Amino acid sequence: MLNIGVMVSGGGTNLQAILDAIENGTITNTAVRVVISNNRNAYALERARKAGIEAICLSPKDFPDRTAFNQALLEKLDEYHLDLIVLAGYLVTIPEAVIQKYRNRIINIHPSLIPSFCGVGYYGLKVHEAALKRGVKLTGATVHYVDEGVDSGPIILQKAVEVKPGDTPEILQRRVMEEAEWVILPQAINMIANGKES
Repeated sequence: MLNIGVMVSGGGTNLQAILDAIENGTITNTAVRVVISNNRNAYALERARKAGIEAICLSPKDFPDRTAFNQALLEKLDEYHLDLIVLAGYLVTIPEAVIQKYRNRIINIHPSLIPSFCGVGYYGLKVHEAALKRGVKLTGATVHYVDEGVDSGPIILQKAVEVKPGDTPEILQRRVMEEAEWVILPQAINMIANGKES
């Protein structure tokens, strides 16, 4: 059984995709043990509670400095004996100590085809704004392992999504979520849970 923790800052649509995939058998041998958000108003926490999963808010704002937050986050993650940490729209930099302790056990979903539109400053709608501004015909999403860089770890899965005439960043964001993110994030977790990602 793969015990996973999901870290999220917002609505938790990727979290919902994971929960739905476990429910319908798309993901097997996996249990979500905890959902952690830096935002106490994140709807993701409500989704977790509704699913009977422990929901925790741990925000850097609640600590005197980043060092204290980083230590608290590591301790909290350790409590759950997690096999995999899934970043599903988590907008806080993962502390180096967490990356080192959970090496090759943290994955992230990014809303572009890495190496395009990734790295520092590329998150949320900014990614889709940049794709439209550049005029690309294809965008998509990438699931990758997390290392000390930003969006620089080894790629597990990618899925392309067509950019259509008249797309706004919001419309494109929704299509990338529906056609790519909600498909490949559960797929990647299932591959890891069943030893097929290598």
